[in-house]
Amino acid sequence: MKLSQRSLILAIGALAFLAAFVWLLATRGPLAPVGVETATVTRADLSPSVYGIGTVEAQHAYSVGPIQAGRVLRVWVDQGELVKAGQLLAEIDPVDLRQRAEAASSAAARARQAAQAAQAQVTEADSRARLAQANSERYQALYRQNFVAREMADSRRHEASAATAALAAARANASGALREIGRAEAELRGIDQLRQSLKLVSPIDGVVTAREAEPGATVVAGQAVLRLVDPARLWVRARVDQARAQGVQAGQAADIVLRSVPGASLPGKVVRIDLQSDAVTEERIINVAFDPAPAQLYPGELAEVTIQLPGVRDVLTVPRAALAQVSGEAGVWRVEAGRARFQPVQPGMQTAEQVQIVSGLAEGSSVIVYSAKQLDDGVRVREQRLTPR
Repeated sequence: MKLSQRSLILAIGALAFLAAFVWLLATRGPLAPVGVETATVTRADLSPSVYGIGTVEAQHAYSVGPIQAGRVLRVWVDQGELVKAGQLLAEIDPVDLRQRAEAASSAAARARQAAQAAQAQVTEADSRARLAQANSERYQALYRQNFVAREMADSRRHEASAATAALAAARANASGALREIGRAEAELRGIDQLRQSLKLVSPIDGVVTAREAEPGATVVAGQAVLRLVDPARLWVRARVDQARAQGVQAGQAADIVLRSVPGASLPGKVVRIDLQSDAVTEERIINVAFDPAPAQLYPGELAEVTIQLPGVRDVLTVPRAALAQVSGEAGVWRVEAGRARFQPVQPGMQTAEQVQIVSGLAEGSSVIVYSAKQLDDGVRVREQRLTPR
């Protein structure tokens, strides 16, 4: 009898253990339903935006430097100073300009003397040619009247031809002298223009951003002495993910937050979208201008840009976390009779928190926004509903 009671107790204990094990498997183990959180499909207004990070840069930047090698003589401005268009910024002492000017002046003087002598030769040759032509005509008339021999008339005609040729040569010589004067005077004008160009003036009303040469430094042609920007024409060249830049267009409003003033938002406007994207980072360059430009900006400063896109009103929406991809198809997971079912949908406009549903769901439907494990079609789930925002 005692043996039977012991067996009965062991059997009951075994059944209790087995029941507890099965309960654990069904509620906490591999056979337990997957815990999920759900939300309801609702109607809402969507106002999407695009976010990007970039740097403040100048739309118009200028490098001011000489077109002739020389030594920096004076620099009248420093970085950070405001300048006016036409204002003298710096002066360059040319390397050999004085010698070139003296040589050009000497050449011009010699050309003028040569031109004067050539002009005197032209005057003399013209007088001889006129006299020789008159004598030739007179002797031709006398020959026709038989007062002189033919040889004398021919001799006077040859003298007239020689005088005419000498006049042509004198005129050609004078023209050459005049061309030499023109070349010498052009050289002098060029030197004068070069001398003026060595006085570096501001091309714009702007601000000096860099002073790259000091008095005494030698600079070559084209080397920058000062750099200027137009403070009213600064923008942010922001990098935006290509997947989210599709709706960005010129003219859209934007908010700009500078790294130096993180709590302040400055108004801006999209003015240009670069055609060339970055194939490595998969980003597109969006140029956002300040509208209007603030009083103080620092080129190169980091800035955050938020571009406001056109929104939609009263559309079906689900939380962004509810949207999933299964075999390349967009959709959401739903709970049907305690099991997860994939529902294909056509998504539309997206914001940071919500997604528009164009088709595939009805208002009031329940969708899964979070699951403790990866979902498969037909897996058992245990539902918890989120409070709609």
